[in-house]
Amino acid sequence: MTDISRVQPTQLTKPLSQTAYDSIRRKVISLELAPGTVIDESALREELQLGRTPIREALQRLALEQLVTIIPRRGMFVTEIRLTDLQRLFEIRVPFEAQAARLAAQRGTQAHWEEMRKTVEQMSLPGSGKLDNETLMAHDETCHQIMYAAADNPFLTDTLTNLYTLSLRLWYFALQDVQDVKGAVEQHAAIYEALRDGKDNKAAELVEKHIRHFQEEIQAVMLK
Repeated sequence: MTDISRVQPTQLTKPLSQTAYDSIRRKVISLELAPGTVIDESALREELQLGRTPIREALQRLALEQLVTIIPRRGMFVTEIRLTDLQRLFEIRVPFEAQAARLAAQRGTQAHWEEMRKTVEQMSLPGSGKLDNETLMAHDETCHQIMYAAADNPFLTDTLTNLYTLSLRLWYFALQDVQDVKGAVEQHAAIYEALRDGKDNKAAELVEKHIRHFQEEIQAVMLK
């Protein structure tokens, strides 16, 4: 067994391919790399100060997650955003999220719900003023991650994490025209209570309502 006290710091650092993945993923989700943009690997290597291999591994991984499109003999592109993507994404995300809520209510622990309680409270701290949409969405993502962890099904977690990432990119696409997501995000207070109390069907119902509200907000912007 390795004595961790003897491991050199470089052995504990994040793999270069993961560093590249995290950075490029954030650029794609936030639309810093806009839909349809040709991906310039040389520019990414220079900007991120990383070699060809970690960049290429990160892009291959993002292609599997449908954030990057690879076209043979043409190159790599940031995947386009279309209205049909919104509809097809949410028609599978809604039932999967509802199932995660049921399982989480049945399997979650006090530690999960204490962590979610703290996150929900961050959304409306007295005297904190109005939180910006990006901060609220960060709290939203944390709540979903806690629920996925509580569901204790790694296959479902992997699927929902990918679906959430794709949904988040759609939200960034609509960001400038979404007036306020506070109401939708604060639905997590009721979701938290249902999960904590083990009310699996109620939690599933509330999560489904929350996801559909989120979908309607984005769709209203995309149809303008």
